[in-house]
Amino acid sequence: MHEDDLDRIAQEIRLRDLKAVYEAGAGHIGGEMSAIDILTALYFSVLRVWPDQPKHPHRDRFVLSKGHVALALYVTLAKRGFIPEEEISAFLKPLSRLNGHPNCNKVPGVETNTGPLGHGLPVAVGMAKAAKMTGANYHTYVMTGDGEMQEGSNWEAIASAAQFRLDNLTLIIDHNRFQQGASLGDTNNLAPFPNKLEAFGWDVTEINGNAMGEIVPALKKRGNRPHCVVAHTNKGQGISFMQDTVDWHHKVPNAEQYKIAVAELSGTL
Repeated sequence: MHEDDLDRIAQEIRLRDLKAVYEAGAGHIGGEMSAIDILTALYFSVLRVWPDQPKHPHRDRFVLSKGHVALALYVTLAKRGFIPEEEISAFLKPLSRLNGHPNCNKVPGVETNTGPLGHGLPVAVGMAKAAKMTGANYHTYVMTGDGEMQEGSNWEAIASAAQFRLDNLTLIIDHNRFQQGASLGDTNNLAPFPNKLEAFGWDVTEINGNAMGEIVPALKKRGNRPHCVVAHTNKGQGISFMQDTVDWHHKVPNAEQYKIAVAELSGTL
């Protein structure tokens, strides 16, 4: 798919995500906006998946370890055909399967339940190792937040992936520089990430995580070691008053803010 088409789809996903957060009165909108370009590239250019056969044995696997941005994944899955697009209106409503964190037992296309941070990468390592043991040719991708990389379980998984030479595993770090309540620099700042991953024996690629021209080639890169894509992104990407502010980790726009955000994402402001 052409880069311009991917950019258009990403903006459509951002608009629907924004509307769903506004209508539901909840959501982790800042981190959703930073991750949407990567999710779009994955589902519309990179992943080998079949929406009508979400458990196809040869499908590539994607694990959203930063599960609190589940809405962005739901909107992407709907756009790709895994679930009805109109179902997004049920986000967080009673009895809805579109919960605040993704559930693989309820939502087609979700590979594993996530929410507790630091769990997704270890699960993805297991998926990649299983492929090696069974001779399967699927590739496993996992996206973490940069604050999430403070969890020790991630570094145990990183060491294991290098030990097993899991060249069928790609880690994407959504490096938007903010976590709940503070900037990364004001907490336990593990950045820069590349030298640390390389010290464990990984290949590392640094990109602008909001630029399709850089995202797609990085996600398709293959080598003989596990690969980490450090994606430098902007919290609240595409919405001026949300960008690079810790306030919008988990916050809902008011009516005036919503109007401005829709105009900016639509290109009418």
